[in-house]
Amino acid sequence: MQVAIFLGSVSDKSIMKVTAELLNQFNINYKSYIISAHRLPDILSKTIKEIESEETDVIIAGAGLSAHLPGVISSKTIIPVIGIPIYCSNNNNSLGGIEALFSIVQMPKYVPVATVGINNSYNAALLAVHILAIKYQNIRKLLIKFREKEKEKLINKIKIDL
Repeated sequence: MQVAIFLGSVSDKSIMKVTAELLNQFNINYKSYIISAHRLPDILSKTIKEIESEETDVIIAGAGLSAHLPGVISSKTIIPVIGIPIYCSNNNNSLGGIEALFSIVQMPKYVPVATVGINNSYNAALLAVHILAIKYQNIRKLLIKFREKEKEKLINKIKIDL
């Protein structure tokens, strides 16, 4: 397995699905888990040990509100962790995802989490692809082609009629 995807809650599934879709485009193997860092800490620790034994290269973790999941995972492994702050629209106490962003981006020293924008699971997946492209030549080739295609799309939009 190359990537492990963690969700803090089933309500995060629609945001995190984008991550899986992009990883599929690059033929990247992944497994996904819904584990609350607060409610199931023992199961989270056990799962991290399992994915370490499977030689996982990158972890992507999305969480909302207090958003401790990415940081807790980072504290338990040396596998790089990419955190996605998730806006919880179904919670009246939510601050628009800012609380999750601050929780993930403000990690203490020695417990790093690479953090993307609120709900930006696409960029989290793309960052994982970049990390994997260092080690895997096939992913590197696909990434170069992907970047060229995206560049072409932008070039084709330069000239417009107003």
